[in-house]
Amino acid sequence: MTVLSAFFKQVIKLWHSPDLALIGQRRERRMRMLASLVLLLVGSFWGIFFSLRGEWGIVMMDLLMILCGLSVFILTLRNRVRLANLLLFGVIILVIVGTTLLMDPHTAAAPRATHLYLLPIAVAALMAFRDERLWLRYGVALLCLGLFIVLASSSWSPTSAYHLPDEVRVSGSWVQSVAAMLMLFALLHILQSDAAERSLLDRDLHAALREQQFVLHYQAQLHSSGKVTGAEVLIRWQHPQRGLVPPAEFIGHAEKTGLIIPIGQWVLEQAFTQLRVWKDDPLYCDISLAVNISQKQFRQASFVTDMLALIETYGIDARRLELELTETLIVHDIDDLMCKMAVLVERGVRFSLDDFGTGFSSLSHLKRLPLNTLKIDRSFVSDLLTDANSQAIVRTVIALAQSMGMTVIAEGVETQAQQQFLLSNGCMQFQGYLFSKPLPLQAFTAFVERQNG
Repeated sequence: MTVLSAFFKQVIKLWHSPDLALIGQRRERRMRMLASLVLLLVGSFWGIFFSLRGEWGIVMMDLLMILCGLSVFILTLRNRVRLANLLLFGVIILVIVGTTLLMDPHTAAAPRATHLYLLPIAVAALMAFRDERLWLRYGVALLCLGLFIVLASSSWSPTSAYHLPDEVRVSGSWVQSVAAMLMLFALLHILQSDAAERSLLDRDLHAALREQQFVLHYQAQLHSSGKVTGAEVLIRWQHPQRGLVPPAEFIGHAEKTGLIIPIGQWVLEQAFTQLRVWKDDPLYCDISLAVNISQKQFRQASFVTDMLALIETYGIDARRLELELTETLIVHDIDDLMCKMAVLVERGVRFSLDDFGTGFSSLSHLKRLPLNTLKIDRSFVSDLLTDANSQAIVRTVIALAQSMGMTVIAEGVETQAQQQFLLSNGCMQFQGYLFSKPLPLQAFTAFVERQNG
């Protein structure tokens, strides 16, 4: 009972989680949670029912459903979306096919009905795997449709030991047919609504670019002495109806549609403008700005040319600009990446590797790139005082950065104890709510005046 109680508490917590800003992501996560809960409950009910009757072949299938429900829930908590979806759909398809063949034979009195669930499952697969490769997205859906055709066209069953009596299946076929069609209708409605939401978001983002609705916030980066040495530039969307929209609600969509390229260009132009304003001010002239660069933006053939043109146009000291790359970017086409970085480094632009330790970069990549800064991801800093693995990772990153002559910045520092641990291990630069949350320009400049004045 304790385990089950904890499971339901986590379901409620995750269902209302504020961290999932995107409507589509939240909906898909809720659907996986609901599916895992249904598998757990249905598997438990029928497992007990058939174990009392001694039908252990069916009990094994029910145990598979229970284990799948728990596994999918755990994978959802850990944000392992692809693995959770593959496990969920694999087990559901297996259970539907097994139930149809073992318990729901086609007879003159009662036709098969369990296989009808494969139709809504095919639609659900199109939704769940929409961001995956085409072979996976359409492969799962086509598998469901193929199995549906085979089961609908055949009355074969491997054994009659588990066949339900016709009098039970007559009413059951009506119930299952109605349930399957309602599921299909609901999923088609969700699919249509999701497409409409994406279309609306796409239209609103175009309007935001056209009407200059984006604004920049600045999160200070401080030295151990308390002096502000730089800031990370973070975009916000000042929506006319929704108010201030955080980047999690639109950056992902912008990446998929290619709008991230003009949005990223706008952010760079604003950062250059601000660096130009600060250029001759003694209080701000040494402050650098870190700008996140998306994979699509960096891979533009004109990226280096555009950057050099901005440096020339605004006449800034390029050493005050730091471009933040992600580990995902550096593991693809590293030769092209190195060539572009080399040209910009020659002009003084600095580079940092964001969220180091959360991706798949190797030390061989790291040593080949002209990086100036490693940023320790907030996920390691948040449980720094309670998790020995996080402590070991943080110590390793700091030692690695120092041995390669790089600066290391810890993100997400929220307590004095975290800062003290980082200091004692050689990290001298910090970013996090302990010092300052992301601030509008006016509030940021006031913060700099207090810290550096």
